[in-house]
Amino acid sequence: TRRSSYLQVAFRPRLVFAPPPPPAGMALLHQHQFKPLPADRQIETYSFLESVSHLPPFFDCLGSAIFSPIKADINGNITKIRAVYDSNPIQFKTLQQILEGEKELHGAQWPKVGATLALMWLKRGLKFIQVLLQSIADGERDEHHPNHIRVNATKAYEMALKKYHGVIVQGLFKGALFAAPYKDDFLKALSKGQPAKDRKS
Repeated sequence: TRRSSYLQVAFRPRLVFAPPPPPAGMALLHQHQFKPLPADRQIETYSFLESVSHLPPFFDCLGSAIFSPIKADINGNITKIRAVYDSNPIQFKTLQQILEGEKELHGAQWPKVGATLALMWLKRGLKFIQVLLQSIADGERDEHHPNHIRVNATKAYEMALKKYHGVIVQGLFKGALFAAPYKDDFLKALSKGQPAKDRKS
């Protein structure tokens, strides 16, 4: 079904994340792991929210001023999902129950509405992080500027977010990449759990 396809694609992230206070460096990607998908494929909303709530600090390592819109978007989507869950934790114990409830509530407007839409955008943010880190790990780089992460961030943006943004937002993101931190600074910031400095040139 369409509902099942959303879940199967959206919630198999390979990355794991650590809590914001205190900054925990690479633990940012190794604590608070997403639980394995159970046999019945029912994802508990509470544990999912606990894991994704530690996503936003990752973007500080990219230079908070540059990627703050993505960070803010993720925070906003988490808030929307949490609000639905908090309204009735028993009824919305799993993400599937949220999707089913909103499909019945919103009818033809579903899935582009409410917590369902927030889940789809959250999935895109997860994919951005996954592709960015995988690209760096694979050694993909600009041969003329090997210490830049522009190639990696561009690939992640194009695969995860670009097609969902309008021309203006795409242009803003492209321009922001010129101030992205150097790869060495980014990896150092990630290891120490501190914001990376924006690149000045």
